[in-house]
Amino acid sequence: MKKVLRDADEALERAGISDGASILVGGFGLCGIPENLIAALRRRGTKDLIVISNNAGVADFGLGLLLETRQIRKMVSTYVGENAIFERQYLDGSLEVELVPQGTFAERIRAGGAGIPGFYTPAGVGTVVAEGKEVREFDGHPYVLERAIRAEFAFVRAYRGDRLGNLVYRKTARNFNPMMAAAGACTVAEVEHLVETGDIDPETVVTPSVYVHWIFQGANHEKRIEQRTTRPKSR
Repeated sequence: MKKVLRDADEALERAGISDGASILVGGFGLCGIPENLIAALRRRGTKDLIVISNNAGVADFGLGLLLETRQIRKMVSTYVGENAIFERQYLDGSLEVELVPQGTFAERIRAGGAGIPGFYTPAGVGTVVAEGKEVREFDGHPYVLERAIRAEFAFVRAYRGDRLGNLVYRKTARNFNPMMAAAGACTVAEVEHLVETGDIDPETVVTPSVYVHWIFQGANHEKRIEQRTTRPKSR
């Protein structure tokens, strides 16, 4: 199967994404985000989206671009944080938000990719996180039942990918991308470097090609820093 596409716009067209879609979006803050796919979604105008991502970056970059145009109906996240638009829409009730403890968030996605429907965790017991959920006792301690997360689509970003869809990530940009690639019914990979099949050492592959449906080489990846802190220049 030919998986290589021209760009993000063609990827969205071939994937068949429509209004109301659920999308797993890789990245942590501004690190490892599929920025070309996010920009293409904004151009396409797809709305009422359910987006599952650790957070929403900043107001003028990444998922903040989709919040600005109100294309996202619901966010499943661990952190409101640095995005003023996200925070404002959450507080005024115009954006539905499901906040999940970060470790639970990661495991829910991993479980979804592994075909595990749910698991018990101590995180959130006795808090609003556990409201409406089953709580059971194991070895004298309470645990809350959390359901796995899967989505119609997964948008991930990798450092290198070959024409079959095998992916290699670079350092902390690996973050949520591998588990999301496995938990999407249709996974689209945006890579910094697209190489020929056989150019990636099989021992270094993190996401095998079986999880990837479409792949393209992104353009002009911007390595932005979310919070830059410097010290005065010494004299």
